[in-house]
Amino acid sequence: MTGIRKTALVAGLLYLITFASSIPALFLLSPVLHHADYIISGGADTRVIWGCLLDLVNALAAIGTAVVLFPVVKRQNESLALGFVMSRMLEGAVVLIGIVSLLAIVTLRQNPSGADPAALLATGHSLVAVRDWTFLLGPGLMPAFNALLLGTLLYRSRLVPRFIPLIGLLGAPLLLVADLATLFGHNTQTSTASFFLTLPVAAWELAVGIYLAVKGFRPSPILPRPVAMSTPDPTPATIA
Repeated sequence: MTGIRKTALVAGLLYLITFASSIPALFLLSPVLHHADYIISGGADTRVIWGCLLDLVNALAAIGTAVVLFPVVKRQNESLALGFVMSRMLEGAVVLIGIVSLLAIVTLRQNPSGADPAALLATGHSLVAVRDWTFLLGPGLMPAFNALLLGTLLYRSRLVPRFIPLIGLLGAPLLLVADLATLFGHNTQTSTASFFLTLPVAAWELAVGIYLAVKGFRPSPILPRPVAMSTPDPTPATIA
């Protein structure tokens, strides 16, 4: 397996890890996100901590996709490639803020220190609100920019079949519309409209992950060409 093939395999697996970690995390975090009195109730702290851990894996894997792909896609356009890395890092950082806010709820539930229940409830609501906003601005909004940046690089370089980045390039504006509608209170992230507007970008990321992991990069002018092996001259040298 060549170095370029290994790069594609690792990048593809990291994309798949983002899906494998983020989807279960939503179910594991459901008690703290959808129960207003969680901070003063019996709680399901182990479940929530596992959900936070999966969110952390998701954030690190997302950053890893950009770091692994950067040496390859920068040969097409270094500015866009660097923008993709920074976009992924910002997405991961925002996700980490949401993780910290939920872990703070777990800490306050386990160690209330004689605090007034009403004050704890207000604090819990505030921390959940922080997490909701990080979910909108991190894994909600940033994938649109990721799709525009990486989609452009992959489309121009032909490292994958062009229909794959085209899905991301067409889906990015739809995701931006859904997120802006949510930002201004005209929509929710869990609505049917948000689901269908988000679906193309999710499909693009899943397709990139599967293709790179299974097939690797397609032949492209930006990939280094294999060095031809030189064959020894079969004619023996003559001694003058």
